[in-house]
Parts: sequence; C-alpha cells; structure tokens
Amino acid sequence: MNWLRDWMLPSQNSAYARDYDFMYMSLVGLSAFFFLLIAGLCLFFVVKYKRRANDGPTPHITHNLTLELVWSIIPLIIVIGIFFWGFHGYMNATVAPGDALEIQVTGKKWLWTFEYPDGMRTINEIHVPVNKAVHLIMTSEDVIHSFYIPGMRIKQDVVPGRYTEEWFRADQAGFQQVFCAEYCGKSHSQMLAKIFVDTPAKYAEWLEKGDEFTQTAPLKEVGQKVWENRGCKECHSIDGVKGQGPSFKGIWGKMEMMSDGKPYQIDANYIRESMMYPQAKVVKGFEPIMPTFQGLLREREILGVIEYIKSLQ
Repeated sequence: MNWLRDWMLPSQNSAYARDYDFMYMSLVGLSAFFFLLIAGLCLFFVVKYKRRANDGPTPHITHNLTLELVWSIIPLIIVIGIFFWGFHGYMNATVAPGDALEIQVTGKKWLWTFEYPDGMRTINEIHVPVNKAVHLIMTSEDVIHSFYIPGMRIKQDVVPGRYTEEWFRADQAGFQQVFCAEYCGKSHSQMLAKIFVDTPAKYAEWLEKGDEFTQTAPLKEVGQKVWENRGCKECHSIDGVKGQGPSFKGIWGKMEMMSDGKPYQIDANYIRESMMYPQAKVVKGFEPIMPTFQGLLREREILGVIEYIKSLQ
C-alpha cells in the first residue's frame, strides 16, 4: 500500500511519521476489508435468499449463539488492540526524551518566534540538528494558533495564557514547512515558519555564525534585527523617547555622564562593553537592570548593533 500512502500523505521525515502512517494505512485497510466483507455478505444473502413466489413460509429463526459470539468477540478484540496501539503511539508523541533540545515557541498574529536555551531568538525559522530530539514549549500572545508540521505528523494548539508541548526527531537533513492550522485572522494562511534540519557540522556552523542573513546582510540591517528580536527595543527606543534605558537615537559620539560621576564617550568600545558587561558603566538616571549578552551574540551581530546605533543620528 506504499503507493496509496504516498498519494494520500506528505513525505515522511521522522520515525514517528512512519509509525503514524503505518497505523493510519492499517486502519484504512482494516476498514476497507470489513466494509467489503459486510457489503459482500449482504449482497450474497440478498441474491441467495431472495424470496420467490413458490417459496414456503419463512422459517422463524431466533438466534445463533455461536455466530453472535464470533461477531461480538472478534471486533471487541480488534478494537481493544487498536486502543492500546494508539495509546502507545500517543505516549511516544507526547513524552519528549530527557535529552531533547528545548525551544520556546511563541505564536502571535501572524508569525512564530523561537527562543533557544542560550537566549538566541529567531522569527519564522529555526535550525535543528538531524537525529536530535527537539522539544517545543509553546504559548500564544493573542489568540489560539496551531503549530503543524506535516512532514513530522505533529500538530498542537498554541493557547494564550498556558503552555502546550510537542516534540519531534527529524531523521533526514533538509527543510520542513510549518503551518498554523487554527484560523487566527485575515493573515492566517501566511503564518508560516521554516525548519532547517542540518547536519551536525552545518548546525554547529549556524550556531557560531548565524543564518545566511546574519552572515551576508549589511551590518546595519543585522543590528536592526538584533534590536527587534533580542529584547533591545523593550528598553531602548530609536525615536529619542527615554524608556527603561537610554534611547539609541543620536547617542553615537556623545559624552554621557555615568552613575559613578564620570563622563564617557559613546563609541564602539563602550557599546560592546555595555552588551557584555552592562553593570560596568551605567548612564546616570537609569537603573542597572540590563542583562548581559555575553555568549548570546555572534561577533557580526555585535558589530551590527554598533553600526545600527551609529546610523541613528
């Protein structure tokens, strides 16, 4: 039935997908078998026992205990077997291995954001290593979404105010498409994400150097993306409005008074130090609440932030 499965279902990209498809096609085959058996018997009995004009009185048959036990016990055994088979598959699908890579997923109109254990964030795309279990912890900022990966045969609602989970282990390097399978507004069909399943070497390179955008885009654009995705914009505006931290607008090259009473020039060295050791020099009038980004930003991302701030004159 492989040809039928390939015609009906997407490609298989995990062991769970193969187990899922085997169960699905088995149930389709079982249903088709009993449909043909019962329909065939009905047709056979209609023809064989059709009442004719010269037939005598219809015999009165009460029941056949053996037949009734057979058509009750055999389906019962089959249904119980299907239950335990399905329950085993359900447990495999919902209980992630202890060594799984944990990624936080947030859905909102109309995009997906992903956060890795080291604090790195991406929008609408993630990279994962091949043959490595990936555990997704998901929530929504607005309405109900649904995180659906057809190639992995997994789908889970993403609900505001609570966390849901799902996991997968991709066993083939390549690309997987993610859909939102719960209608969430006018751009629901455009709420897409990409999963790049990398070889161990390529995944290590991605961790070190970033995606193609980080490696090739102009530094200013890389810095803007960091500002947007790494939480910078929550405290540092770009329009001159003071927030929990100083605005980035027009600060490049200026002398700022620090909380220790000494002035410092806002240059590349100061910006790098502020990202790696944010408590070293705190601008006067602000609380020392900024977390460190040491180990969380790649070198090109640091240079991008410097270039982005430099451009905001």
